Amino acid sequence: MSNKSLARPHEETTILVTGGAGFIGSHTVVELLENGYNVVVVDDLSNSHAEALERVRAITNTAEGAARDRLVFHEENILDREAMQRIFAAHPIDAIIHFAGFKAVGESVQKPLEYYWNNIAGTLVLCEVAREHGCKNIVFSSSATVYGEPEFIPITEDCPKHEATNPYGQTKSMLERILSDLYIGDDEWNVVLLRYFNPIGAHASGTIGEDPEGIPNNLLPYVAQVAVGKLAEVGVFGDDYPTPDGTGVRDYIHVVDLARGHVAALDWMGGKRGSGEPRGLGSMAGRPAEDGTRRGVGIFNLGTGKGSSVLEVIRAFEAACGHPIPYAVKPRRAGDIAENYAACDKAREELGWQAEYDLARMCEDAWRWQSSNPNGYKGA
Repeated sequence: MSNKSLARPHEETTILVTGGAGFIGSHTVVELLENGYNVVVVDDLSNSHAEALERVRAITNTAEGAARDRLVFHEENILDREAMQRIFAAHPIDAIIHFAGFKAVGESVQKPLEYYWNNIAGTLVLCEVAREHGCKNIVFSSSATVYGEPEFIPITEDCPKHEATNPYGQTKSMLERILSDLYIGDDEWNVVLLRYFNPIGAHASGTIGEDPEGIPNNLLPYVAQVAVGKLAEVGVFGDDYPTPDGTGVRDYIHVVDLARGHVAALDWMGGKRGSGEPRGLGSMAGRPAEDGTRRGVGIFNLGTGKGSSVLEVIRAFEAACGHPIPYAVKPRRAGDIAENYAACDKAREELGWQAEYDLARMCEDAWRWQSSNPNGYKGA
């Protein structure tokens, strides 16, 4: 069955968002709806909350009347082939944005089988069912983790991939290979791999944001929970790195900027954005189809192109919340590198996308969310 076209207007296009009730997923659903798309969300709510989607409806005015049909939610797991068959039969799905997957680095080391089964097998089921229904357009939520210890900074898409240090990272790297091989085997596939750096922040409304289960794994939600009094202090792992203040430097990106990158990727796939020819090793370019849509594999870093240190993040959050945030310096963690940030020229040139929000804005929006929702969606 031939591939569905993304050359039509947004209002005539339906996007399946797997994991759409999660942190990045819910923000991306907002941007899709605000850009006129119809959205179908599949999420098993194992690490997310249906309340997030109700708040998305409030933000996008899709809570009542005919507008409610623009966002449909199915509480299902992508491993459930029968459920996925029903969803594809019920909706005219034109493209997939694929977020669904387990994502805790530490847990992946303890539960490798669960991570490989959920992330790899789930994606295989998703792609098989999609192919049966003539949908061969997919934007995959990848990660800068695939670079391992990078050979150069800033990291371009041409930077060689290295062995990931944990099963979570391995699943991202393996799925990049699998999705690229789909195109090699069938050139009707249209694949975009988006390699995220460190998404933080929240929607400006303060009504949706990051709501990690238990103790946060990532720096910013941890800082936010210290700021709101839920945790005692931030652990700073190492202050003797060869960086300006000795603490690790990472590329933090506002989650709304990241979400907009997915909308730009869909437009690029539909031939509506960016320059004609993908370039560099980070692309497997096919010829445009008759309707102007692209075929091939596009790989893009999504970051700001600027690194911020752990202490800079803490200081920026102190400015946002208006009081000091206690922290304690602890030994370096195994596997951590001194600095890691992106070169995002390719996304700017080809997708016509670049990050707009700075670290201060990221922290202001994260604080608005955290202070308004100290217990996340569970307090709703």
